[in-house]
Amino acid sequence: MANTPQARKRIRRNERRAEVNGARITRIRTFVKKVESAIAGGDKAAAADALKAAQPELARGVARGVLHKNTASRKFSRLTKAVAAL
Repeated sequence: MANTPQARKRIRRNERRAEVNGARITRIRTFVKKVESAIAGGDKAAAADALKAAQPELARGVARGVLHKNTASRKFSRLTKAVAAL
């Protein structure tokens, strides 16, 4: 158990940050799933719109530190390629 006031504060802060970061990751996954479901449905217009909405969410995840920039870049690249192939 944490003995110093600073360590106790870090524990409290880390719990709050974990909740916020978890919500951010969930939000990003939701946007990516919307794109993937539109691709699976074969609707190019809906997939393109969903992709436009997902791109800033991925970028925001990188800026906030919940995603590595290469991970976001890879996801966006693969989604873009899949939408273009429709």
